[in-house]
Formats: sequence, C-alpha cells, structure tokens
Amino acid sequence: MDMRTLVVACGALASELRAVLAADRIGPDLVEVRYLPAHLHNRPERIVPAVEPLLDEAEAAGRRAFVAYADCGTGGRLDAMLARHPGVERLPGAHCYEVFAGAELFAALHDEEPGTFFLTDFLARHFEALVWQGLGLDRHPELRSMYFANYRRVVLLSQSTEPAVLGAADDAARRLGLELEHRHVGRQGLADVVPIVVRRSAA
Repeated sequence: MDMRTLVVACGALASELRAVLAADRIGPDLVEVRYLPAHLHNRPERIVPAVEPLLDEAEAAGRRAFVAYADCGTGGRLDAMLARHPGVERLPGAHCYEVFAGAELFAALHDEEPGTFFLTDFLARHFEALVWQGLGLDRHPELRSMYFANYRRVVLLSQSTEPAVLGAADDAARRLGLELEHRHVGRQGLADVVPIVVRRSAA
C-alpha cells in the first residue's frame, strides 16, 4: 500500500520544491509530488477542479495530502474545497509571492507601491509564455498600456542568485516599460512548511 504523502503542487514551484525536499533529504520513499500545469496561474478558476480529484484519490487510498498552492487567485474557493478534506493543508498566504517573500515583507512592498508587478525566478524565466503570450501581448502589443497602466515597477523576488534570472527579469521589465527592483528572498517560505508537513505525516 502506498502511504507516501501526496503533494499536489503548482508547476511554477517545481524547481524550488525539488530543491527544498532535496535539502531536507526527503525522497520518493516519503513523498509523491504531482505537478499541475503552471499556466493555471492565468486561469485560477481551474485550480480547484484540477486539485480536488487528486485529493479524492489520495483520500480513497488512505493517504495524507498537502496542497502546494496559496490561494492563488481562487478567491477563497480553494479553502472552501479544502474544508471538504479535513486535515489537508495548503501553503499560507494569498499567492506564491507572499509565500517566498513572507507576509511582512510582501505587505511592506505592496504598501510602498501598490502598482507593483511581481516576478519569481520561474515567472522571470517563462515571462514570454506565461505573461507576454498568456495575455495576448504577442498578438496585440497595444494592450500593454491597458493591462499595465496602473503599474509603476517590477519587483523580482528571486529564489536563486543565477545571473540568467536577473537578466530575464530585466528584459521583462523593459518590455513592460517599468523599472526593475530586485529582492533576493530564497526558498525559505517553502522550506518552513513543506518538509515539516511531509515528515509529520510520515511519523
């Protein structure tokens, strides 16, 4: 019988989640991670319908589960669904930016400039597919001024120190016509939650 903890995760967290689990020496004997498509970032109404069948499957098999999503634009629908699955937790906060930055820093950045467009390493690397093409700006660049009229800056909340990530974020900011700021926040927001949940479930 498979009694590993099932982690249902956003595909945008794949690299960071793998790094956190490896650093804590949590291998496939303790956890199974199922990644959902990262493009659900753009269609948050599809997150709950994608997550719940996997939780139903785990529940039927008597397995523990964890959801590696924050609210992520579901408007409370993710929490409402989790209420039907007692014992299943999710990442804290409203979105992955808050998970990585921590609630205090994220709130300070937002209060400092509400017109902030946030990037993580993943979103910086995949800006073309998830943002530029995802919002149709490749076909209708004139929409940029409509979508981003109220934005004043881009803030990269980086997990790594790879120069390629900063370069990608700089390019993204340039294409949006915004100034770039960089805050290195690492992966601690994930490390403070996921390994603890997995080990607790395995105990």
